[in-house]
Amino acid sequence: MWVQLLLIAAIVTLGLVVMRRTGADSHLAIRRILMMLFIVAAILSVLFPQWLTWVASLIGVGRGTDLLFYALVVMFLTFVYTQYRRNLAMQRQLTLLARKIALLDAENGERATRNR
Repeated sequence: MWVQLLLIAAIVTLGLVVMRRTGADSHLAIRRILMMLFIVAAILSVLFPQWLTWVASLIGVGRGTDLLFYALVVMFLTFVYTQYRRNLAMQRQLTLLARKIALLDAENGERATRNR
C-alpha cells in the first residue's frame, strides 16, 4: 500500500513539474491535456494493475507490463524525434545569427577604415 502512495505522489509531482509554465510559454493546451490524461492513466494503473492487463489483452498484448513497455518505447522515440527537429531548427537559427553578426562586423569595420 505504501508503495502505491509513493508511486502516485511521484507521478503527480513529476507531472506538475513537466506541466509548469516556462518563460517561453511553449506548452500548448493539447500537451497539457495529454499530460493530464497520462497522469490519470498512470495513477489508475498503479491503483488497479489488473486494469492495465485487461487493456493489454483487449489490444492483443500478453501482459500489462509489456503494453507499458511498448508505450514507453513509442514515447521515447517520439521524444528523440522532436528533440532532433528542435536541434536542427536551433542550428539553423544560430547559423543565420552568426552570418548577420559577421556581416554587421564587416560593415562596421569598413566604416571605421573609411573614417580614418
